[in-house]
Amino acid sequence: MRITTDPRQRARRRFHVRGMVQGVGFRPFVYATASSLSLSGTVGNDSTGVVVEVEGAPSDLAEFARRLERDAPPLAVIDDVQVQDLSPLGGTGFHIAASTRTARGRTLASPDVATCGDCLRELADPGDRRYRHPFITCTNCGPRFTIIEDLPYDRAATTMRGFTMCARCHSEYADPADRRFHAQPIACPDCGPRLELVTPGRAARRGEDALVTARAMLADGGIVAVKGLGGYHLACDARDESAVAELRRRKRRGGKPFAVMVRDVDAARGIVSVDDTEAALLTGPRRPIVLLERGAVRDPVAPSVAPGNPDLGILLPYTPLHVLLLGLEGDPRGPQALVLTSGNLGGEPIVYDDEEALGRLRPLVDGWLRHDRPIRVPCDDSVVRVVDGVELPIRRSRGYAPMPVALPFDVPATLAVGADLKNTCAVAEGRYAWLSQHVGDMDDLATLRAFEHSQDHLARLTGVDSEQLVADLHPSYRSTAWARQHSTDHGGDRPLHSVQHHHAHVAAVMGEHGVDRDGTVIGIAFDGTGYGTDGAVWGGEVLVAGYGSFRRFAHLGYVPLPGGDATVHRPYRMALAHLHAAGLTWDERLPAVAACPPDERRVLARQLHTGFGCVPTSSMGRLFDAVSALAGVRQLAGYEAEAAIELEAVSRGVSAPTSAYAFGIGDGAPVVIDPAPVVAAVASDVLAGVAAGAIGAAFHAATAAMVAQVASRAREEFGLHTVALTGGVFQNALLLSATRDALRDTGFTVLTHRRIPPNDGGLALGQVLAAAAVQR
Repeated sequence: MRITTDPRQRARRRFHVRGMVQGVGFRPFVYATASSLSLSGTVGNDSTGVVVEVEGAPSDLAEFARRLERDAPPLAVIDDVQVQDLSPLGGTGFHIAASTRTARGRTLASPDVATCGDCLRELADPGDRRYRHPFITCTNCGPRFTIIEDLPYDRAATTMRGFTMCARCHSEYADPADRRFHAQPIACPDCGPRLELVTPGRAARRGEDALVTARAMLADGGIVAVKGLGGYHLACDARDESAVAELRRRKRRGGKPFAVMVRDVDAARGIVSVDDTEAALLTGPRRPIVLLERGAVRDPVAPSVAPGNPDLGILLPYTPLHVLLLGLEGDPRGPQALVLTSGNLGGEPIVYDDEEALGRLRPLVDGWLRHDRPIRVPCDDSVVRVVDGVELPIRRSRGYAPMPVALPFDVPATLAVGADLKNTCAVAEGRYAWLSQHVGDMDDLATLRAFEHSQDHLARLTGVDSEQLVADLHPSYRSTAWARQHSTDHGGDRPLHSVQHHHAHVAAVMGEHGVDRDGTVIGIAFDGTGYGTDGAVWGGEVLVAGYGSFRRFAHLGYVPLPGGDATVHRPYRMALAHLHAAGLTWDERLPAVAACPPDERRVLARQLHTGFGCVPTSSMGRLFDAVSALAGVRQLAGYEAEAAIELEAVSRGVSAPTSAYAFGIGDGAPVVIDPAPVVAAVASDVLAGVAAGAIGAAFHAATAAMVAQVASRAREEFGLHTVALTGGVFQNALLLSATRDALRDTGFTVLTHRRIPPNDGGLALGQVLAAAAVQR
């Protein structure tokens, strides 16, 4: 194409592109596009996005504008393009300009991205100079969020700044025709990063020797701490029962399932059932752990991987190191499936610092396979499941964070601190909220430090300087205490807003679906624990809610919660509390009654009679625990919701008994949903010898029918036709599917979570919106 030099036939335009356009190959894409059209000018990053100035024939500029949005790199997310006409300057050639930082502005940082197909082919090619390099990456894949220290996104603003590029890497980095053009994590065997295997009492092994020795350790039943993108994992052979049981003992894991990494979808299908939607999640760039149902397996994992659970959390390799650990073609035979669980003790945050890993993980592992690329921010694996063909997030972290959630209305600069369980925080301003990666349960100093680190990093990347804080209404939450303490930062007072737990849940799902600021829904918020406005423990709530306020239209009837956490971990206690509240005898033929030691039973009876040490609760999560215990499924819970999870498991695909269960529905305000008739029916069926699966199926069906009945009552009174389902209980796929069907059959529009978890991991989003809505 002939370059037009006559200024009368030339035009110049500036394109300011905002969105996720840094760290995704956008500048190389612009360079190649402009060059192909013989346009002159520049492209560069700034703190708000990518700025392009192009000059040439008007028709070529128009074509450039079309390609800019139509042909953007696959990882890019363009939010906005502003175009400005400029005076032509003349000149030839197109180049990448130095990055600049504006006084105020933001762009979107990319999540970490799984290794792309091109890099995987090079990794396995003996003729490629990056053959078997554990840190192979390019513009289209590799670490992003976990290595970024600041924006604009350049190598100097990442933890790769300490690695000097060798001549060949630098040549690729500077070549517009190369796949690694301006790929900030670019690396090779000559310029790092490098592997190291540390084992007690032995000299450290490095490079390929470290990898080979680690694979041999795993094959021999060893437990190895493996440094990944966002922290350390604990790995062992998933088919070695002795190794898995030992890892469970060392980690103090109880019965909580481990995740399993396998080579590819075909290997996954040897262990679990995988449909097309699930396969797409497994192989996509985010690579979450996907909860999948065990089918007729040909290659089972060790029983201790997920004892008593019909599902397995499966993930595929998302780094070159994972691929190498599972082995390339021709490698000595090693583990074909790896347990890959967070590098921590139960309840602690994931370890990501090398020296801390040597100390905290020493009782857990036989060696550390690590590398010298620092991790800027810890980031645990994400967890999802598929319900009725739709992705349901369970834990939103690696691969998803820090992608923003678009908001239905403008909000002031806000920091929301979330809850104390499954904590994530969020910053928000304007029409966006950024949720942090999964932090964990706020029950120790290490998690609190991780929380502070995460919110600081998120604020730095987004440029949100919060003017206000939002916390849960619970006066004893550690996150709330932190917010109170830090509301006086920045040299002055920042307002601290409190939002009721279940109102925040409903606001979150409303916001996720873009419900208008003045919209109102029937919110069904079912979970284990949430502080109510009357001081009781709520958890079975039907709210008529907007963003700024709510009315408690109905709730599960109160029963006494005796002993707090003791009852959470001993579901049989909750079963006895429900029997007591229903006026039913503690018949020793009931498994829950038999499971309660006689001395404890006497103390419990006294507590329930006097009310001493009891808090009233309307928790649906605790009712699921009670039914699980009554049916003989689970009497002791080693982790949150274990009893409910196993009740769901035995209920799948089972026909309910002929006599359906039904809740009592009162006529007051608020409406009280009486669980006593269901509890009585469950106890009766247990004594009659009905199988636990049939009892569980009937209970799930009764709960779904009750939701539809109460929602219909609210529709009659308020004229509302939209129902929002939220709260951790709706992680239950059987209940979610049945409830959604019952509501749709009754003529409702149903909103469910698709981008953030229904559990407390999504609470911060609702806090942001609820606080902003009252500030009109």
